[in-house]
Amino acid sequence: MREVGEVGEVGDAGEERLDGGNASGSVVRIGDTVRKAWTASTPSVIAFVEALRARGIDAPEPRGRDGTGRQVTEFVEGTLAIDAGPMGLDQMRRVGALVRDIHDASAAFVAPAGAIWETAIAAPGDELVCHNDLAPWNLVVGERWVFIDWDAAAPSTRLWDLAYAAQTFALGDPAEEPAVAAGRLGSFIDGYGASAALRAELPRAMSDRVDAMYALLETSHRSGREPWATMFVEGHGAHWAAVRDYVDRHRPLWSRALTP
Repeated sequence: MREVGEVGEVGDAGEERLDGGNASGSVVRIGDTVRKAWTASTPSVIAFVEALRARGIDAPEPRGRDGTGRQVTEFVEGTLAIDAGPMGLDQMRRVGALVRDIHDASAAFVAPAGAIWETAIAAPGDELVCHNDLAPWNLVVGERWVFIDWDAAAPSTRLWDLAYAAQTFALGDPAEEPAVAAGRLGSFIDGYGASAALRAELPRAMSDRVDAMYALLETSHRSGREPWATMFVEGHGAHWAAVRDYVDRHRPLWSRALTP
């Protein structure tokens, strides 16, 4: 779902095709903007992002709709965190703090009447509107640290969104030494400033969230639902199966790392 990254072919009118866009279709850059499909949920997402920006969150600026009907969003210069190499503990704390700021700002958001949301994985509650894909492939690092690709924003819970973010940033590599990953997880959650209750719930929630991600890919593969059916056979299925095993197998270690 990348909006910033390696630039692909250059199309008509100076369009540069951007890699990624797994669930959002074609994504292109024109100058200092990103263009992609306008969907039924786009007005609700724009209202959410604008509310966060008004509360001090640095999110890509929505810039309306172009002549071909696509949504127009600010292009954020930088490198995706997934391509920038392993993060140190201070950087993990910084990301955790950024996620906390987003959640706190989101808690004040009141969705417009008739809001429409489109997200692939159902949440266990509707405590607040969440990004739902706060992951290294959606964080641009550079002069600014900015989460991009807000199209899957929808009502969720603080725990469910945090579980996904913490897992993808700290426990995303099944080949990493578990003790090292546990240290990274602890730093992320320290940066978030999680309560003791949230810390206690997090190991189980991370397992549940990984299970939900794998289930989306696996059931889509069986039913032919795109783009997840293709993603499953192109490596995402194997990756998330390995992550699921890693997160489940070392759950006691994650619990110890998170104990205040």
